Amino acid sequence: MPAITLPDGSVRHFAGPVTGTTVAADIGPGLARAALAMKLDGKLVDLSREIEQDAAVTFVTRKDPEALEMIRHDTAHVLAEAVQSLFPGTQVTIGPSIENGFYYDFARNEPFTLEDLPAIEARMREIIARNAPFRREVWDRDEAIAFFQSKGERYKAELIQDLPVTETITLYAQGDWIDLCRGPHMRGTGDVGTAFKLQKVAGAYWRGDHRNAMLSRIYGTAWRDQKELDAYLKMLEEAERRDHRRIGKAMDLFHMQQEAQGSVFWHPKGWRLYRTVEAYMRRRLEAGGYEEVKTPQLVDRALWEASGHWEKFRQNMFIATVEEEPDVTLALKPMNCPCHVQIFNQGLRSYRELPWRMAEFGSCHRYEPSGALHGIMRVRAFTQDDAHIFCTEDQITSETVRFVALLSSIYKDLGFDTFRVKFSDRPDMRAGTDAVWDQAETALKRACAEAGVDYEVNPGEGAFYGPKLEFVLRDAIGRDWQCGTHQVDFVLPERLGAEYIGEDGARHRPVMLHRAILGSFERFLGILIEQYAGRFPLWLAPVQVVVAPIVSDANGYAEEVAGLLRARGLSVSLDLRNEKINAKVREHSLAHVPVIAVVGRREAEQRQVSLRRLGSEAQEVMALDAAVTQLAKEGLAPDLRVPDLEVAA
Repeated sequence: MPAITLPDGSVRHFAGPVTGTTVAADIGPGLARAALAMKLDGKLVDLSREIEQDAAVTFVTRKDPEALEMIRHDTAHVLAEAVQSLFPGTQVTIGPSIENGFYYDFARNEPFTLEDLPAIEARMREIIARNAPFRREVWDRDEAIAFFQSKGERYKAELIQDLPVTETITLYAQGDWIDLCRGPHMRGTGDVGTAFKLQKVAGAYWRGDHRNAMLSRIYGTAWRDQKELDAYLKMLEEAERRDHRRIGKAMDLFHMQQEAQGSVFWHPKGWRLYRTVEAYMRRRLEAGGYEEVKTPQLVDRALWEASGHWEKFRQNMFIATVEEEPDVTLALKPMNCPCHVQIFNQGLRSYRELPWRMAEFGSCHRYEPSGALHGIMRVRAFTQDDAHIFCTEDQITSETVRFVALLSSIYKDLGFDTFRVKFSDRPDMRAGTDAVWDQAETALKRACAEAGVDYEVNPGEGAFYGPKLEFVLRDAIGRDWQCGTHQVDFVLPERLGAEYIGEDGARHRPVMLHRAILGSFERFLGILIEQYAGRFPLWLAPVQVVVAPIVSDANGYAEEVAGLLRARGLSVSLDLRNEKINAKVREHSLAHVPVIAVVGRREAEQRQVSLRRLGSEAQEVMALDAAVTQLAKEGLAPDLRVPDLEVAA
């Protein structure tokens, strides 16, 4: 006679094993209509699962966060059924829910095209309207393999063969259609609803391995209701308008090309943007007590083996060999941390030198599959704003507090006022003992409490050598970007022999704090371009001011104005073309230049300028000296500005 404990603490008793459907109906008809699934002692399961013993039960309805992932999961199943009904002979492989949607990979001789999607969507709506119940079935392993092989579904058979022998093999049926799946699912296909849309097609290697067959992937998005779907599609339209690749081309910032896949060709304007951010970061780090270093690009594999990176990241490293030294294998560094330990190890350090904050704008290379590359957001050659803090265990908290304050200030200067923090704990594949991980996780949690950092747990996503904090920015249109990280590492100093002499005269291992704020310059600049849609604040703008004469008679004065502005550190373009002023203003506005300084005969005679701000039709006529002073002040980076003094009455 199971006793069912509900979230409000009340308990209901039943005469024998009972399903979640029955419990929901016993509570009331409203819940029976609304419940999509349930949490059984915290585990999400189907409503149809039998409860055979005392348990705590929470019902999941459409408004709950868990429902959204289930809607997307079930929509993927509906997609697969629709595809196989329209395109006989197509094999289904895997189809997970992902952020904002789902996808399913199919094996067929001819890849899908965008023209196929409307018909597939229409069939999906028919399947949803039919509202076939989802039915969970437990199968014998060999019978399940034989079943899928008999249907020509070799990919499903392979998946089952590779599952651990202890795994329960479950299939889910929706009417006559059946698929391999762990579940859980909602009650039936009707619970998916109609707030979904198929979006794009792509190629994908089976199991992400380029040596395997190429599959045809269909992506889609699914939401609780039409209002959520419409809001998401509107956001996608805005994201397309802000796409850094489109804006980068329009503003002549950079380009990418086949001959250097995953690497950026920075044009003069884009490189100025890069150098502006780099110079700002360098000043902030120097003011924050960091010392900058530079380490080699090519490093012998022996160091990567000692650090553990060779085992974990070898497949992502670019390898080089030396003809004169056949036994030498070098790798382009994918990260900077082992090299920074080498600097620490030069000479014997004292506890008085700790904490030592070592920073590097380190050029790194990592192999990314060509299909994963995305503009300057996902590249193979990038520069990290990397730093490592060598400290004692007692200094972890104070250094974390200090880092969070620095990161918060930098993000605010760059236009991001808020961020979320994720605490990523130990992964399955890791270095170090459980005792060391307990020590590191406890220290980082204590530091978060001291720093006032609220975090959500991100289970199993820590680095292989230690737990980490991930700092997630939200941009102007609501998208999240994981940028900064802060990691506590007791493992690497041990593996690479880092030591210092403590106050007691004995040798000790330092703790190594790995930290980044921007992450990679390339990716962060892509985020900045999209955050501002190319309309940068004056201090970041690649071209800050365009001086445009109305008539050729004012060209000399225009040159003088441009020279004065440049002398005050501003990036200035001079437009002396024989074009009408309205055409010049329109062109430079489309190029997102923040300020256009218009000069004519009258301005030259009176030594004035007429300022037009981006996005405004108004003109501000100012004396030349005042305009130069004001624009020079506005063009300063936030860390260089002197606050206006308040004069007491």
